[in-house]
Amino acid sequence: MGMNATQLIKMANQIGAFFASQPDPQQARDDFAQHLKRQWDPQMRTALYAHLDASGGAELSAFVVDAMQALREQVEPRARPA
Repeated sequence: MGMNATQLIKMANQIGAFFASQPDPQQARDDFAQHLKRQWDPQMRTALYAHLDASGGAELSAFVVDAMQALREQVEPRARPA
């Protein structure tokens, strides 16, 4: 994968800052999650979640961490254990 975590964090924070300026916090989180789902390839999303899980969201904005955690199933649907 050509992206390292630092680049992904920077991108996520920039996108987060854009959506976080919306007046409705829930809509902002939804829009952020939909952006990641539509615009980011699966490897990028997986890598960002790996960073979130490993570090607790180090260097990610509070908005990004909140949105990623709250809407994880939308952004990165995981296979459910049978």
